[in-house]
Parts: sequence; structure tokens; C-alpha cells
Amino acid sequence: MAGCCGCGVEAARLHARQRRVLRIVLAVNAATFLLMLGAALHGRSSALLSGALDNLGDALTYALSLAVVGAPARAKARVAMFKAALILAAALAVAAAIAWRLFVDPAMPLFGAMGWAGAANLAANLACLWLLRPWRAGDVNLASAYECARNDIADGLAVLAASAAVWLTGRPWPGLVVAGLLLAVFLASAWRVWRAAYRSLRAA
Repeated sequence: MAGCCGCGVEAARLHARQRRVLRIVLAVNAATFLLMLGAALHGRSSALLSGALDNLGDALTYALSLAVVGAPARAKARVAMFKAALILAAALAVAAAIAWRLFVDPAMPLFGAMGWAGAANLAANLACLWLLRPWRAGDVNLASAYECARNDIADGLAVLAASAAVWLTGRPWPGLVVAGLLLAVFLASAWRVWRAAYRSLRAA
């Protein structure tokens, strides 16, 4: 009986630590979403818009992860499948933004806005990745949250690269190229999260 009580206390402590970390990364991603969205609209940047949508999806993902901490494995797997759908939705939104810039409004993005917003977003996402790293190989709930944080690092680096390329070339196409690369990253990530969730659901 004492051993069972000890296990219960340890599990409660683990869940409390997970909830604390998820609350922090949720707040960070909600703030960076607003930052990136404002910068995207001001800077007319598809790359920044893709980053903003990614942060919004991550904030929703972390909220879902927070809701199922301590839940049965089947519930976590189902939520992870929904997270994969959110990542896919972000990918489709990026594709729509690319099409808009290509065929409707091919405006020149402001590389200054891309640079400072991308740098701030990268710094915030590095902090989130560090916080989630201890659970990268844990259950499907926290592992999928880590996957989202890792996507954000690729997004931040890509936006900075696009900003430098726009400045060097004086043309808008580098931002569209970066947005296309991020589209591929999001699609691959959605597949990985869905596959892990499907395996977890079958095991449960």
C-alpha cells in the first residue's frame, strides 16, 4: 500500500511539472503569435504569416496537451491526432498565403520587419524547446508538443534566412521560397505526429 501511495505522489508531481511547463510555453506562443501576425501584416511577409499561424497552432496544441496531462493513453492519442490535424491546417493556410502573394498581391516584403520579428520568435521558441526537451521521448502528449517546438526553430531560422535574402536580392521571392519550405516541414511534422498517435492508439 505504501508503495502504491508513493507511486501516486510521484505521478502527481510529474503531472504538476508537465502542467507548469505547458502553461509557460502556451503563454509564450500566444504572445509570439500576436507579435508575428502584426509584423506579417506590417511587413507584407508570407514567411512571417506562416510563422504566426504556426505559433497559433502551437498555442492550441499546448492548450490541448495541458488538458490531457494525466489522462489515459487513449485520450492522449486522440488529442495527438487532433494536433496533427492542426499542423495540417497550418500547412494549408501557408499554401493559401503563398498563392495570394503569387497571384493576387505580389508585394515586396519589408526585410527589417522580417528580421526583428524572426529573431524575437526564434529566441522565444528556443526557450520553449529547452523547456520541453526532457519530455521529447515521453508519452505521445508531450512528445507531440516537443515536435511543435522543434518546428518553430526551423520556422525562426527560415524567416531570418528569408529576411537576409530579401535584403540581398531586393526581391520578394525569397520569402515565398521560405514559406514553401515551411509548408513541407509542416506536412512532414503532421505525418509524424499522426503516425505516433495512431501507434499509441492501437497500443492502448
